[in-house]
Amino acid sequence: MTTATPVEDDPTRPRWRWARAAVLVAVFVCAACGLVYELALVALGSYLIGDTVGQASIVLGVMVFAMGIGALVAKPLQPRAAAAFAVIELTLALLGGLSVLGLYAAFAWLDLYGPALVGTAFVLGLLIGAEIPLLMVMLQRIREQAAGSAVADLFAADYVGALLGGLAFPFLLIPVFGQLKGALVVGAVNAVAGLALVCTVFRAELSRRARLVLGAGSVVVALCLGYAWVTAADFEVTSRQQLYRDPVVHAERSRYQEIVLTRSVREIGHADTDLRLFLNGDLQFSSIDEYRYHEALVHPAMRGPRGEVLVLGAGDGLAVREILRYPDVRRVTVVDLDPAVVALARSEPQLRALNGGSLDDPRVRVLNTDAFGWLRTAAERFDVVVADLPDPDETATAKLYTVEFYALIRSVLAEGARLVVQSGSPYFAPRSYWSIEASVREAGFATVPYHVDVPSFGDWGFVLATPGGTPPVLELPTDAPRLRFLDPGVLRAAAAFPADRGRLDVPASTLLRPRVLDYARSEWRGY
Repeated sequence: MTTATPVEDDPTRPRWRWARAAVLVAVFVCAACGLVYELALVALGSYLIGDTVGQASIVLGVMVFAMGIGALVAKPLQPRAAAAFAVIELTLALLGGLSVLGLYAAFAWLDLYGPALVGTAFVLGLLIGAEIPLLMVMLQRIREQAAGSAVADLFAADYVGALLGGLAFPFLLIPVFGQLKGALVVGAVNAVAGLALVCTVFRAELSRRARLVLGAGSVVVALCLGYAWVTAADFEVTSRQQLYRDPVVHAERSRYQEIVLTRSVREIGHADTDLRLFLNGDLQFSSIDEYRYHEALVHPAMRGPRGEVLVLGAGDGLAVREILRYPDVRRVTVVDLDPAVVALARSEPQLRALNGGSLDDPRVRVLNTDAFGWLRTAAERFDVVVADLPDPDETATAKLYTVEFYALIRSVLAEGARLVVQSGSPYFAPRSYWSIEASVREAGFATVPYHVDVPSFGDWGFVLATPGGTPPVLELPTDAPRLRFLDPGVLRAAAAFPADRGRLDVPASTLLRPRVLDYARSEWRGY
């Protein structure tokens, strides 16, 4: 086996200082790409599955473990470090670039997302772990230096590159390209960086056969990534439709979530159009029976003063529609994080017809901001607070069902005010439901739990609460408008829970110990 000639002794190569700089730039770029791959897997899992903490733990744990194995696997490759590094970068570019596409396909068609995620994270981690040992060998071949100094140089470039990748993913790649195309862009950058280094600084180390193999591999990777780029839009539409029973009529990925609107015709006594809104795959309403949910959510809380009403969430405008049926409501403040949902509710014709154009009523103001942060600085006082927030099925939303959150709500309540919270299903997830009720009580409220049947959801629960020790009365206002579903008899029945769904002694949810709902197991889990 021949020993590679140091680059500094080869007059056809750049000066050693520029060669070392090229290696460190490659380390920088490869580190950025590697971190983007990790973040892409975590983000995709949080969109598709929820449970951001769980997805991050799986991805990071598996990838770090695999990186250690990859570093060991790279030992036999060190005599041919440049060629091995080029092959690894091409493989990493191909698999990393196609990782989001492959996992989305596994979720949509094969129901194998969990195993596919672990396998993908392991393979990518294995390849990323092999990079640094090979780059260390390549750096020392340019100009030998003390091991500590070489390690410091490499890891400095690696960590700074990771910072670039960490910032580029949420602020550049996702907004400009989206998840699927963003991963393809990073794969292309990864391939170019690796090949540029090897084919310039270390070209002399490559045999003619190695150059041919790398050239052919580069063409294959470019064709695969290019084809995926061209077909990405069609693939995403087809895959998304596979996840929904009804035709998708609108889909977009906002900064915060995936928003999907489906439409179909149902035969329920008579033909009726069923419009459904999904956020990150979770059903928010069905137009056929949403009135049951929103009447049960809003009208019991409107018994009493109601001049100033605060709505947390509910950017679809349906809860606001019910609130505005009371002419003495002076102002409704809607705090919803995602402006894309509000824009859709204002512009999509059938959704706008369903909410009655409520968000454009002059009495309504919409604030697109985080409800938790907004409540911390709010100086106003409200007679009614309607918390119509997404289910606590991931840590990002679980904070909106904690004792601390309800304590913030209590601080903005006027005298005689009421709070109502949509609380999930006491039938499908009873521990989660009663944990929400316990969290409201621990924040200093007296509560009345109740539940109604919403066919598209099943048995669905709410919590009506007032600050202090006297529970509110679960009744309709005497001047309630004519309702399609709710009446005094339904409300009396709503307050009764069968023996197998009665109150459970479960802990409240807090910021440090949030309770995250897992509908797949019909339970919550604590972190």
